[in-house]
Amino acid sequence: MIKGVTMLRTAKSAEEFERWSGFLAALGFEPGRGWDDGDGRGAPFVAPLGNLEIVQGRVPATATILVEVRQLDAVWQTALRWAESRGESAAAIGLTEIAETHWKSRAFDVEPVEGERLTFWEWSDPLRGKPVAVEGDLSSAGMRFAIVVARWNAVITDRLLDGALDALLRSGASRRHVQIVRVPGAWEIPAAARMIAEQPAGSEKAVDAVIALGCLLRGETAHYEAIYNEVARGIGQSQQETGVPHAFGVLTCETLEQALNRAGIKAGNKGFEAAVAAMEMVSVRRKLSEGA
Repeated sequence: MIKGVTMLRTAKSAEEFERWSGFLAALGFEPGRGWDDGDGRGAPFVAPLGNLEIVQGRVPATATILVEVRQLDAVWQTALRWAESRGESAAAIGLTEIAETHWKSRAFDVEPVEGERLTFWEWSDPLRGKPVAVEGDLSSAGMRFAIVVARWNAVITDRLLDGALDALLRSGASRRHVQIVRVPGAWEIPAAARMIAEQPAGSEKAVDAVIALGCLLRGETAHYEAIYNEVARGIGQSQQETGVPHAFGVLTCETLEQALNRAGIKAGNKGFEAAVAAMEMVSVRRKLSEGA
């Protein structure tokens, strides 16, 4: 039945109201729907989780408002920068150094408005209260890859290939363990990827992951969508039926400019991103296999 908890703090003046609002906004609180009826105004700030804690006996040496955060050191720096932007020092806003607490956490206090103290804290154990997840490591050392890259739209695909090689070699892969297979266009990528993925495990040609790179531009016909659907289906089917991870780095863009932007000009390099995804999936697969 309980939907939410709201804690009210009354600002004594317009200046104090703006001070509260500016401080909470600077620290990343999500602004709620404010109100102003002429006689008063409110600026709500919300957080993903709220707690109402009743304490009996020993009371922790903290403020009555505690804010749990991630990356406590970054939050502390943000509070300091907020003070400095107003020409104030850390001491002026009661900003304490980060210290260990007796309840297995790290915390600091700050008083953005006189008489209103807040404690920001995080658990000393970063996994406390979180499920332990199986995640891939971003290291390609000892892994074998095949990069299937289309020659069509080579001005784009060559950039994607450069990005993929950069990611793999930078993260520890050996150049001799990266096989590059060039095919005429995106249509031919699934067939080549499937042939590579079906190589017997342990053979010289076997790989841990396949990275598919290509570029499709819409143009003025339906040809684009017909090819894209089949390429995506073929790559996905190859991955599911062989069990070898396939990273999808086939761009589908409206214009050449959009494709260039995704190949390293403005929006990162999708070849690099596909290679990172491939090495992470190889790592995940190995960890899951070890735990089986």
